Amino acid sequence: MRRSESLGEIDEGLYSRQLYVLGHEAMRRLAKTAVLVSGMKGLGVEIAKNIILAGVKSITVHDPGNVQWSDLSSQFFLSESNVGQNRAVASQQRLAELNSYVPVTAYTRELSESFLAAFQVVVLSNSPLEEQLRISDICHACSIRFILADTKGLAGQLFCDFGENFVVDEPSEAEPVCAYVQQISQGTPGVVTCRDGQGHGHGFADGDFVTFSNLEGMSQLNGCKPHAIHVLDEFTLEIGDTSSFAPYQRGGVITQVKVPQLHSYEPLRASLAKPKIKAMDDRGHSLHLAFRALHAFAAEMGRLPRPRAQADAERLLELARGLTAHQELLDEGLVRTFAHVSAGELSPMAAFLGGLAAQEVLKAASGKFLPLAQWFYFDALECLPEQGTTLLTEESCAPRGSRYDGQIAVFGADFQERLGRQKYFVVGAGAIGCELLKNFAMIGLAAGEGGSVTVTDMDTIERSNLSRQLLFRPRDVGKLKSETAAAAVRRMNPTTRVTAQPHHVGPDTEMFYGDDFFMALDGVANALDSMQARAYVDGRCIRYLKPLLDSGTEGTKGHVQVVVPHLTQPFGSALDLTESAVPLCTLRHFPSAIEHTLQWARDEFDGLFKVPAENVNKFLEDPAFLEVQRTMQDLEGVRSSLQEKPRSWQDCVSWARQRWESLYHHTILNLLHAFPPGHETSPGVPFWAGPKRCPQPLEFDCDNSTHMDYIMAAASLFAQTHRLQVPRDRAAARETLRAMAVPPFQREVGVQIPVTEEEMEEVPGCVAAAPLFSVSPADEEQLAALRQELAERRRTLLEGGCSSTHLMEPIHFEKDDDSNGHVDFIMAASNLRAANYGIAPADWHKSKRVAGRIVPAIATTTAAVAGLACLELYKLVWGHRDLGSYCNSFLQLAEPLLARFRPLSPPATYKYGQETWSCWHRVEVPGIGAHREELSLQELLDQLQGVHGLPVRTVLCGVTILYASFWAKQKREAQLARRLTQLVGGPSGAAWPPPRILVLDLVCEDQQDDDVLPPVHVRLPCG
Repeated sequence: MRRSESLGEIDEGLYSRQLYVLGHEAMRRLAKTAVLVSGMKGLGVEIAKNIILAGVKSITVHDPGNVQWSDLSSQFFLSESNVGQNRAVASQQRLAELNSYVPVTAYTRELSESFLAAFQVVVLSNSPLEEQLRISDICHACSIRFILADTKGLAGQLFCDFGENFVVDEPSEAEPVCAYVQQISQGTPGVVTCRDGQGHGHGFADGDFVTFSNLEGMSQLNGCKPHAIHVLDEFTLEIGDTSSFAPYQRGGVITQVKVPQLHSYEPLRASLAKPKIKAMDDRGHSLHLAFRALHAFAAEMGRLPRPRAQADAERLLELARGLTAHQELLDEGLVRTFAHVSAGELSPMAAFLGGLAAQEVLKAASGKFLPLAQWFYFDALECLPEQGTTLLTEESCAPRGSRYDGQIAVFGADFQERLGRQKYFVVGAGAIGCELLKNFAMIGLAAGEGGSVTVTDMDTIERSNLSRQLLFRPRDVGKLKSETAAAAVRRMNPTTRVTAQPHHVGPDTEMFYGDDFFMALDGVANALDSMQARAYVDGRCIRYLKPLLDSGTEGTKGHVQVVVPHLTQPFGSALDLTESAVPLCTLRHFPSAIEHTLQWARDEFDGLFKVPAENVNKFLEDPAFLEVQRTMQDLEGVRSSLQEKPRSWQDCVSWARQRWESLYHHTILNLLHAFPPGHETSPGVPFWAGPKRCPQPLEFDCDNSTHMDYIMAAASLFAQTHRLQVPRDRAAARETLRAMAVPPFQREVGVQIPVTEEEMEEVPGCVAAAPLFSVSPADEEQLAALRQELAERRRTLLEGGCSSTHLMEPIHFEKDDDSNGHVDFIMAASNLRAANYGIAPADWHKSKRVAGRIVPAIATTTAAVAGLACLELYKLVWGHRDLGSYCNSFLQLAEPLLARFRPLSPPATYKYGQETWSCWHRVEVPGIGAHREELSLQELLDQLQGVHGLPVRTVLCGVTILYASFWAKQKREAQLARRLTQLVGGPSGAAWPPPRILVLDLVCEDQQDDDVLPPVHVRLPCG
């Protein structure tokens, strides 16, 4: 199946990124699931929002209560005008706008058994215990999946009951593990020796199920039913009885098979007394008791504990003690603090737990990924002020009749004012950016005098964004993300001071985001896909000593890193910023996975339809094209493109057929001539072993659909790049193919096929698109002759007025237009190469994902990650200085897994003599001297020597040398007398805004080889 019309109800244009997380079968099951979400405060609306974006069949939102002021601190689809109205009714219309495929109904009456029978999944939030138990009993008896979620201040709970016979079809999000077989013994049990494609361990876990393929010898295992394995060590495992099988000879792949799992769950009533808590510890046990005691307190008092009311906290603790016989396991300080904040409503808590709970709904509906078993507790009490700093009281946390009352109940009114004064920069307005901005609006960040949020994103909204970016609607497609997001959050909270800008952030936009801009900020939030862009922003935060919140997601995985000046390591220290690349020799000659053939096909696309056209156009339009140093391959490509210019559809088909023969037949025969099937690297060591698969040439067949798909796609793109308008007729193409004669194979002589990356680097003219390489460099005489030939050809075309007719159309790969044939070509080209090497083919969707480098994405992960990031924001606004109060986070909702850990301290980056400093250190020098005049370079060097003990030998600004002791005396003296802004001025005659901070690098007279001095920051008097 390829496109949405063949998939019925699934709109691939809308759900494309989510499809790569859940898959088509899970999406179909979602589209058949009716969901009830009860409780329309902040947590309930988060859950509803996420599952509506995911595409369930329908959702009913339920709440018998009316909107209160405290709801507005986390319920983003309510406004001040809704106070006093029913929550479900007031939320229904805004929720319905999220996804036209999902009907949203509001319900306000009691939840009866007959009413519940219409749903496959029921979610309760903000319900009393008696209601929870009643609904849970009904759902368990009627095989309705039941989820309970709740947040109270800075703590939350989640409970799942999916019945006694719930089948998980695909427990894990990860791709199946595979390894290359090296040996299989005959025995009881048989022992398999194997390793992955990089020569590391096999990666299997005890109890995994596996099957085999491409084994030579012991062929009984090829395509066998899944075998359970027992892992012996990182390279060996047992698979059962192989004693009666034929001896193993060589080759083969062992692949993990994901088998369904059966899970059984207890109802809430039975689970309360003996809870199964994810990551069970004393803290989880204490929170379980605290939530139970809270229900008892509310039943007794008719309300929740008042913020910071000591008597209420003691009563809650007393109730908690009465619920356990193990008093020693009860963290009484935790319970007291829980009581103090339990009346609070916080948007970040709702976002985080709402993401987790919504993912459990999707699991319940689809059977995809491992559900929670059965309780999960979470708290972020470290967000409260550090001990000895701010004292919160009943008075400071009392309600004000404000939209922030739910947050004031936790942090107090003074903190709310501090939030309003913040100045933050949000880089990116995609999925994470939208969630961050929504949370910022709810918590009142930059909603007061002097506050500001600047959001920038150069991208426009695409339809595929709508399934996970809650601030955009279908009417917004084509508009700027930043402007649309800013307008949406202003509607959520009209007092939010947000400014939208359409720029990316990088060296070429420092005129917008320079010294003045960054120095005025309180912090930065990254919401970017590119690791390089994130590293650049991190570098700016280091330069200006600004905290950074960095977030990222991939499928159900997400992370949050908080970067605090002088306290934590920077962003680049925690993550590998380099994208792993497949070795070129693997792509070119020795692919072992479908990802390799897809990347090869992607390179082939550019090498056929983009690069040659660009070079031809430069050749025809730029007189200097032939004067610039060009490779033989570039010039031969220009000549070939001019010679191959087609005049008909038949010409295009003929070109595609010859390309097919070259790639899938001739090239493989040349490779097998160099390395025959029985070739050995050394005596007894076969060359074709492990990840090196011995290929087989293909024979063209007009009746093979993949062969014809390649011809049609390649011929169509070839016609397009030559600007030839012809009908793409498959029947006519088949007639042309049957009538044409293909030149027979001729072995290439004097070629070298690199086997390793080292050999690859030694081969001249190494370009991915070329099939084989010559041993010696291109002869200079041949290159000169080719230049002369092309110069004559260009002159002839210009004199004849024909140059414009030879201009070509470079085709840039576009993954999101399913009708352009780009993915069609890549899928066919890749699958043919996979057939050469005995690799299982990829379908259209995987081909699109890999070739388009599409990052799987889903709204649940995005919401959870943004919630965690905003919890760290609270600590930054407080100004926490205890490293232990901050948390970096990694989550994987598919498992579900949450790991929170203390950030690392910054490592030593700079060294001079015996002293070391972190990346946050700099030598700060005022740019104004004693006479209130700007420093000269001599005065700067005097200060560095006299105040900081740095005898300077060389001064650099970027890559420009401003001073060097080895210069001639006259040049040194002239330079030393100049003012600093004169040294770094802009181009002569150009308007140049001088910097506020001049950053200089030094080399000192006594500097050792391993010394690296921190930068010098000179604050200039300009601006």
